[in-house]
Amino acid sequence: MRLSRVARYLLGAWLFFLPVCAFSAQTHVSPPPVSIPSPPLGGLLQVLLGLAVVLAAVWATAWLLRRFSPGQGVAGGTLHVVGGLMVGPKERVVVVEAGETWLLLGVAPGQVNLLHSMPKPEGVEAPQSGEFQGNQFGSWLKQAMKGRHGA
Repeated sequence: MRLSRVARYLLGAWLFFLPVCAFSAQTHVSPPPVSIPSPPLGGLLQVLLGLAVVLAAVWATAWLLRRFSPGQGVAGGTLHVVGGLMVGPKERVVVVEAGETWLLLGVAPGQVNLLHSMPKPEGVEAPQSGEFQGNQFGSWLKQAMKGRHGA
C-alpha cells in the first residue's frame, strides 16, 4: 500500500511529536517555591556593618598616612608655622619660624614668595599649631612690625 505525500508527512509529524507530547504530559511544572523575605533588620544590619568597615578602613588609612608620610620630621623640628592670615580667596600670608629667624611668606596657588625676614622677637614664644586665631595674628603682626622698626 502506497501512501500519499501528505499522509506520509502527517504520519512523520505524528511520530515525531508523540514522544514530546507524552513527555510533557508526564512532567508537571510546579511553580517555584515561595520564599519568605528576610527580615528587614538583617539586611539593614548587614549594610551598617559594611559601612562601619569601610569608614574604619578610611580612618586607618588617613591615620597611617599622617603618621608615616615622608617629609615629616625631616627638618628636625626647626620649622614651625607661627601664624597665617587669609588676604584673598586663594592667597595667604604666613609667618614661619626657621631656627632663630621668622620668615613672612606670601602663599598663592603655585608659588611662595618671601615678603620679609627678621630675627625671632625676644620674649615671644612660638605658638603650638592652631594656637593663633586670625584676629590675634593680625594684632600680633602689627606689634612685631612696630617693634622691629622702632616706631
